[in-house]
Amino acid sequence: MGILEKIADVEKEMSRTQKNKATESHLGTLKAKLASTLKAKLAKLKRELLEPKQQNGSNQDRAFEVNRFGHGRVALIGFPSVGKSTLLSELTTTESEVASYEFTTLTCIPGVIHYNDAKIQLLDLPGIIEGASEGKGRGRQVIAVAKSSDLILMVLDAMKSEAANSRYAHKEILTRELENVGLRLNQTAPRIYVKKKKSGGVQVSDTVPGGLTRIDRKSILNVLHEYKINHCEVIFREDCNVDQFIDVLEGNRKYVRCLYVYNKVDALTIEEVDRLSRRPDSICISCTKQLGYERLLKRIWDAMALIRVYAKKMGEKPDFIEPVVLSDARGGITMNQFALQLHADLPKQLKYALVWGYSSKHMGQRVGLKHKLADEDVVQVVKGTAHLDEGIGRFSQTKRDEPARLADRVKKKKLVS
Repeated sequence: MGILEKIADVEKEMSRTQKNKATESHLGTLKAKLASTLKAKLAKLKRELLEPKQQNGSNQDRAFEVNRFGHGRVALIGFPSVGKSTLLSELTTTESEVASYEFTTLTCIPGVIHYNDAKIQLLDLPGIIEGASEGKGRGRQVIAVAKSSDLILMVLDAMKSEAANSRYAHKEILTRELENVGLRLNQTAPRIYVKKKKSGGVQVSDTVPGGLTRIDRKSILNVLHEYKINHCEVIFREDCNVDQFIDVLEGNRKYVRCLYVYNKVDALTIEEVDRLSRRPDSICISCTKQLGYERLLKRIWDAMALIRVYAKKMGEKPDFIEPVVLSDARGGITMNQFALQLHADLPKQLKYALVWGYSSKHMGQRVGLKHKLADEDVVQVVKGTAHLDEGIGRFSQTKRDEPARLADRVKKKKLVS
């Protein structure tokens, strides 16, 4: 039996199992079996995504190899003919081909958004279809680019975004395809600590007030048994379910922010537009009427959590033209990362820094490398001389007047009373 047959067999058994408290442990075991079976296929798919095979010397897959540029990367994901190319042409200076037929875009087309003195790379990807996680419609290359992005814009047709059965809605299909390759949209990594040991059995504990309510000890042991983990220490720091526990054991999941962009809302009533716009992480636009662009750019900025930090030299005015843009997704927003952006050796040379802005308690506050900066802060760096020493203490290579050994030091004369 092949991998696909095993997956279909396990999914069929899961669909036949009635969901209640008595069968929760059995469902956890089946989910673990499904994840274990998918593990081999996902590893192969991941290898093919990162290193796609080229047949007959073709450079077709090289069209998806786009170098990182700017302070962040945003990928446009959606079905064909939902307005991704038009949105790229409107937000950037790059012209992407637009036509009335599907699959107009066949390669990855990059563009740059200039917003709030920052440069954000926007990627127009070909439309994906159901089964993209298995390679249909060049879905592997498209999803590989999406996994390297800091933010995903899921562009949806407002007229086709919903269906009578939610399983066949465009939003649900795209979310399901992305989750099949290890992408978790608008989720945070589960706070579960797992440490493998050579002996001692399985030790399960939690620090959750009130205990675990979404998973029991039997389900945990069944999942660990499917992964052939017989000796380990597991600590739950939050109330998680079986799927989140399996994600931690897999270890190859990526958690990325996603905004749901509903296009072509000019064909809907005002009540329908109001209902869509009130959904979490959703925004309504119209490319034909050029509506909602400014609000979309603001939502992109807030979702990426970018901050601008302005450098200031001693005795001079701050440089408000070229800020240093930081983000949690790319290194963090601490003073250490700001110093690294200026020079690789600056964190070692830093004595202290003066900060003016929202992150300081008062104007011109002295801070160290661990200080977290805020948007539009002004920073003045003060270097020290400690970095000039090649060693510490008596192992220092710098010349000093004092002798290196204690025995060679001259004792002071006693005070005369």
